[in-house]
Amino acid sequence: MFIDTHTHLFSDSFNDDRNEVVQRAIDAGINKMLLPNIDVTSIEATLNLAKQFPKNCFPMMGLHPGSVNANIENDLAIIKTALYQNSCVAVGEIGMDLYWETTYLEEQKFAFREQIAWAKELKLPIVIHARDAFEEIFEILDELNDDHLTGVFHCFTGTLEQARHIQNYGGFKLGIGGVVTYKKSELPEVLSIISLTELVLETDSPYLPPVPFRGKRNESSYILHVAKKLAEIYGLPVKRIEEQTTLNAQLLFNL
Repeated sequence: MFIDTHTHLFSDSFNDDRNEVVQRAIDAGINKMLLPNIDVTSIEATLNLAKQFPKNCFPMMGLHPGSVNANIENDLAIIKTALYQNSCVAVGEIGMDLYWETTYLEEQKFAFREQIAWAKELKLPIVIHARDAFEEIFEILDELNDDHLTGVFHCFTGTLEQARHIQNYGGFKLGIGGVVTYKKSELPEVLSIISLTELVLETDSPYLPPVPFRGKRNESSYILHVAKKLAEIYGLPVKRIEEQTTLNAQLLFNL
């Protein structure tokens, strides 16, 4: 059994064949798929998919940093209500993204702090989006991290130094997806020094498909290609990658 710890199967990209995509994943041995919410407009779709496949799809609830704007307090209030009124496996997808613009830098920091507080209160892990913002995120986590805070750095593509910084927090994993299969990726070199016990698998579908599907829509069944690449990096059978990453995800998300 594999667990896709990060997949946006509720997105419009799957409107024509969502049920088939979920079934393909189940048939491929991906029995659990975790759904990270994006913003107030995706709450209903996220929760509905989890209700449709209660044994396979599990919702998270959070405000993606890319959706942070001047309406931050209203959006957070709506998402907090959805989080507290539904059974969710994590607070996510949250974090910071300074790739496109930095207009709402302070609002992103505020939203990140606020959602960390929810996670601590509910004893849930956080799922962190960190794009061009490792140092800003580290600054906040260095202050707020404690024995009660756990989570995953989603789509980790950082350096060994950044991976070590994350490890030092004690309760965080690295989310590894299709990028590890890319020819120019430096991630294999970093991961070869990191223990497999520190990793969970993800697709981030419909984004970032692994080789040989680059340029196409990603989906949860493609997580097998990520696992095969990790087997190559660690010199282990795919079965061993499956067992360890599944155990890591089960413990982190209390599945």
